Amino acid sequence: MPVRTIEAEPEPVAVDTGRTALVIIDMQRDFLEPGGFGAALGNDVSRLKAAVRPCADVLAAARRAGILIIHTREGHRPDLTDAPQIKVERGDPALRIGAPGPMGRILVRGEPGHDIIPELYPAAGEPVIDKPGKGAFYQTDLELMLRNRGIETLLVCGVTTEVCVNTTVREANDRGFRCMADCCASYFPELHEAGLKMIKAQGGIFGSVSAAAPVIAALVDLPSVTKPFATRWSAVKRLL
Repeated sequence: MPVRTIEAEPEPVAVDTGRTALVIIDMQRDFLEPGGFGAALGNDVSRLKAAVRPCADVLAAARRAGILIIHTREGHRPDLTDAPQIKVERGDPALRIGAPGPMGRILVRGEPGHDIIPELYPAAGEPVIDKPGKGAFYQTDLELMLRNRGIETLLVCGVTTEVCVNTTVREANDRGFRCMADCCASYFPELHEAGLKMIKAQGGIFGSVSAAAPVIAALVDLPSVTKPFATRWSAVKRLL
C-alpha cells in the first residue's frame, strides 16, 4: 500500500498505509452513556459524544482502505481480581467498579455497559483488546498483534484524551511506534487541550495530532483541501 502524507501538528507525517493501524480507545457505553462509570463519577458524558461522529467517519475510511483496525475496552474480570484496590475504592461505594448499575455491573467484562457503543461496534474480524488499565499495552497482547502485522504507525482515537488515549500514545512511543492522535474527547475541555498539547510538544515528543478530515483524505486518497492547514485545523479541532 502507498505512502500518504497526513497533515498534522507539529508537522505533516508521511505514513506507509500498509503498516498503519487504527486503534479506537474505549468507546464504551460505561463511559459515553448515562448510568455508566463515567456518569457515576459525576462527569458530563455528553461531552464525549463529540468524538463519536469523527471516529465513525475515520473508522469507515479505514475499513474501505483495508488497514488493521483494533478496538479496546477497559474493564475487569467479574471477580475483580485484576482490579487494583486503589482503583476499586475510588468514589462512592455504591457507584464503584463492580457495583450494580443501569447497564449491569460497572466496568465489568461481559456486562452491557462494558461493551462498545453501537455507532462504533466492531465488524467481524476486527480485534477487540480487553485491558485492565488505562494504557492499551498494559497486560494485553496488543504489541504482539502489531508486531506480527508489521505495524509502524498508530492512528489513536477515542476517550478520554488525557487518560487512556494519552497513556496509550506514551506506551506506544516507548515501544517505537509512530503515533497520531485524532478524533478524541474528554469530560474536561481544558484537559483535552492539555492532553493534545503534551503529545505534540517539543517537535512531537510523543507523537502528532491531527483530525478526522486529513486522516480520511489520506486513507481514501482524496486530493488535499486547498485551505491552509492552520485554517482547517481551527475548524476541525472543534470535532475532536
